Amino acid sequence: MRFTKMHGAGNDYVYLDGFHQPVPPSLPELARRISHRHFGVGSDGLILILPSSVADARMQMFNSDGSESEMCGNGIRCVAKYVFDHGICSREQLRIETKAGILSVSLETSGGKANRVRVDMGEPILAAPRIPTTLPGDPVVDVPLAIADRTLPVTCVSMGNPHCVVFVEKATDELVCGLGPRIETDPRFPARVNVEFVEILSPAEVRQRTWERGAGETWACGTGASAVCVAGALSGRTQRRIVNHLLGGDLELEWNASDNHVYMTGPATEVFSGEWPG
Repeated sequence: MRFTKMHGAGNDYVYLDGFHQPVPPSLPELARRISHRHFGVGSDGLILILPSSVADARMQMFNSDGSESEMCGNGIRCVAKYVFDHGICSREQLRIETKAGILSVSLETSGGKANRVRVDMGEPILAAPRIPTTLPGDPVVDVPLAIADRTLPVTCVSMGNPHCVVFVEKATDELVCGLGPRIETDPRFPARVNVEFVEILSPAEVRQRTWERGAGETWACGTGASAVCVAGALSGRTQRRIVNHLLGGDLELEWNASDNHVYMTGPATEVFSGEWPG
């Protein structure tokens, strides 16, 4: 089985091309094995690039623990790059089908390769039952969340998948790796939740660390960065257009006031290809 390793700002996945080879069975188990950092290829998860009847390609995503997720902002940029670079579709404007809907992407290309990708992430979902969370508020902005021995103000947003944004003075290991997994699995988030710990550098600049649902801490999270852009504007901490510094690189975000859509721009990189034995 042929695979390609790609990353978007350090958020790395193993990609399988379903246009040119059959889809293997037992995808959750394959995701767990191929993603393992010591016994597999090593990644934050597995993404399939598949034919679509309604778009240029379809993306199916599994986290490293084998759970299936609705969307991945860094992953969809890499899917778009693969589709363009490998000749599946030669247009610089693509439509990618995901479990969160069909998203439009624009490619910045040179020498026949895509380097940066702008994704229309769609409208943020702010209604608590649709995120989903049982926390109060409409929207859920700076609501106190008591967890372990701490109480943190949190803002909740869905970008097709659920996010809990926590603005902090310093995104420490204690917060990210200590409280992150506890918030992820807290019963007030019935579908579990991705958790962003965010430092405000200025009204136009933030720094983010993410505890990702089903994968642990990742070096970047595109849907999370999009949720942070919305949460910052909703809470009055940031402008609607920001640069987000993540462990693996920078993303540019804009929550457009005219159409209510979030736009994310960032890199997409192909690392290597290989054969997985089974």
